[in-house]
Amino acid sequence: MADNYLENKYEAYLQRKAAAEKAKRLAWKKRMDAYKKKLAEEELMNTINDFKTVSVVVFDADDTLWDNQSYYEDAEKKFCELMSGYGDAKYVSEELYRTESENMCILGYGAKAFTISLMETALRLGGDTLPASVQSSIVGIGKSLLMIPATPLDGVRETLEKLRGAGRYRLALLTKGDPLDQENKLKRSGLADMFEYVSIVADKTVKEYNDLCSDLNITPDRMVMVGNSFKSDIQPVLEIGGYGIHIPFHVTWLHEKVEEFDHHRLMRLKEISELTCLL
Repeated sequence: MADNYLENKYEAYLQRKAAAEKAKRLAWKKRMDAYKKKLAEEELMNTINDFKTVSVVVFDADDTLWDNQSYYEDAEKKFCELMSGYGDAKYVSEELYRTESENMCILGYGAKAFTISLMETALRLGGDTLPASVQSSIVGIGKSLLMIPATPLDGVRETLEKLRGAGRYRLALLTKGDPLDQENKLKRSGLADMFEYVSIVADKTVKEYNDLCSDLNITPDRMVMVGNSFKSDIQPVLEIGGYGIHIPFHVTWLHEKVEEFDHHRLMRLKEISELTCLL
């Protein structure tokens, strides 16, 4: 009896101790969460204050204002299905990306460059056995990308209208790709009138952003770039002293993937509609 009594007392003691330690951990976590929230709020306010120097808001187009990459991924899936007799989807996709990468310096970006890479990959894999019907289908896949609807993503039009109506900012558009293709997408989107300045470039590097600042007659610290690609829309702008607002899209082209980092002139948002609370 005495042994059972002592065992029960000891077990009760262990339970109380465990409960006390749990409560202590929860209290500490609550304090730390409150502290982290306070720091985040202070950092947000500091960033908002920094952004007050901005006078020009520059927007990316593809996958920032409208969906683009989803159509390319769908096109690639159709291509892999057509080429299934020459390798599985993973292999065909890898070969296509290799071709695109090799062609990048001479073809640049866009539907036409992508179509040439599709055909080049198909001919390399299929050789003389590649049927004319498959070649015709590949051309059809490529041409379909020239008719992407460019329907504005949720919140885009309303956000642009609010920023434009506020009268505090000049709105500009900087997009890379085939000029005619990008111009046509902008027309189909119905957003062309929102922008004071539109520039279509072959690539987005430090040079293009410096040229943009020169064209707009501003210093980099007066500009904020809004886009989905950290590699093309954010990193070069931060390098020259500008501000970046990163709004990731749900799909990203492999070529645009890069290791991301934090920066005091960088803000990350989930939706474009959040811009009006920041600017």
